[in-house]
Amino acid sequence: MPGFVVHLAIAQEYLKKHNKKHSQDFLNGSIEPDFTNDKAKTHYGKSPAYTNLENFLNKNDIEEDFNQGYFLHLVSDYLFYNHYLDRLEKPQIYDDYDFTNKSIIEKYNVEIPDKIKDKIFFKEGTPKILTLELAYKIIDEISDLDLETIKDEVLNNDKKWKTYKNIV
Repeated sequence: MPGFVVHLAIAQEYLKKHNKKHSQDFLNGSIEPDFTNDKAKTHYGKSPAYTNLENFLNKNDIEEDFNQGYFLHLVSDYLFYNHYLDRLEKPQIYDDYDFTNKSIIEKYNVEIPDKIKDKIFFKEGTPKILTLELAYKIIDEISDLDLETIKDEVLNNDKKWKTYKNIV
């Protein structure tokens, strides 16, 4: 899953690109699924890499800002693992977040909420998996997506989102 800084950068860019008013509820929703040890429950699948969007949409309305942000988080996690990266073991990528956080925060003017300031770390080093170029690509491309279109595609069984439904 992307780290908190990547999720916030995606959410903030999404609000800008889609001409949506800055919404703290949307931003809170975009990081909420990772505030737990039971990520299977908050990601509606067995893990963040196996997020099930259909399950989420069947239980939640994405008309509210919080749920829209939450949905964006789930979409980001799925694409992160299934489009941008191969599935990884956790230790392989966590240092990369610490190496890239500062640059991402500066490039996208990411505002870090008080409730996660103690969860954001900064280290000097070279990322091995999540390079800055890849992080920027992920942020820019996912924030371009339209959540309503994804919702419709998932609920209408579009085959490009089929993986969400097959993984429990």
